[in-house]
Amino acid sequence: MGRDRAARAFIGSFTTAGGHGVTAVAVDGGSGALTPLGSSAAVANPSYLAASADGRVLYAVGESADGTAAAFDITAGALRPLGTPVSVGGAGPTHLALAAGHLVTANYDSGSVTALPVRPDGGLGPAASVLAHHGSGPDPDRQREPHAHQVLADPSGRWIVSVDLGTDSVRVCELPPRTGVLSLHAETALRPGSGPRHLAFHPGGRHAYVLNELAPTLTVCRWDAEAGALEALHEVSVVEDGVSADTYPSEVVVAPDGRFAWAANRGHDSIAVLALDASGEQARLVTTVDCGGHWPRDLTLAPSGRRLYASNERSGDVTWFDLDAATGIPARAGSLDAPAASCLVFA
Repeated sequence: MGRDRAARAFIGSFTTAGGHGVTAVAVDGGSGALTPLGSSAAVANPSYLAASADGRVLYAVGESADGTAAAFDITAGALRPLGTPVSVGGAGPTHLALAAGHLVTANYDSGSVTALPVRPDGGLGPAASVLAHHGSGPDPDRQREPHAHQVLADPSGRWIVSVDLGTDSVRVCELPPRTGVLSLHAETALRPGSGPRHLAFHPGGRHAYVLNELAPTLTVCRWDAEAGALEALHEVSVVEDGVSADTYPSEVVVAPDGRFAWAANRGHDSIAVLALDASGEQARLVTTVDCGGHWPRDLTLAPSGRRLYASNERSGDVTWFDLDAATGIPARAGSLDAPAASCLVFA
């Protein structure tokens, strides 16, 4: 088992459900064990976090009706707010990513994506642009309107990709660093009613995997970075045959060597192990294992790629697993109490 270089990580949680906000934790490089160092509730419901490339600043969304984003200086080991939370101009931001000198947020309730300029000190400026999504899906309860659930930069750094559960689609956008004005480049339609939630790219950069929330499946896609084009190829189940309904996948991560992908299944409370072929174009469900708690909202790979962390929201814990190098199957190694846990990021 390799050691993890990062000595710290941060847990996001829902403060309205008893969470501590953002919690800093020390990470044991050998065992992967987490030890709390301190927390900050400076922003309400920091459900997703992202760290700057140099590990000096941590960013959080505030998932509430008047959606916000916040920045923290983490150079001294503590969480020092860099100014007050900034409005994202949208409701219920659920995800965020750093790209082109901006912090970009996916605003679930308002179905939009926002670009906030990052200042030289790492703090955030007022929104440079808000790009509204349009459309709907066949599910009358979940897809009456757009619901942007995730945003991320593609491996080439040329494009911003947003995943929309409400419209069964993935959008590819441009974000000029100078202006911060988001614009739609292309939109890929997925199977109606699938409810795409999160996407992860293959390390080869030519494929992507979209995890669907309304159907427990993974959509394998081909990605053309030159054209900024995503093409859906096929779907594979992330639960075994015969599993009942009430399974709501949440997060997908891909091994650095591209041999495996893992998906979290809420309700079924499992982690799906998927084997990928050498090209990245074929995925096969190997097995599912217990997530170590209830309602795994997020999965995080350790920097070494040899350990997996599940943030189990409703049981209030983060559980870590050692990954078998040959099979990709996780083995539970420990757990930390973390009320209303929603994500974990290394920095």
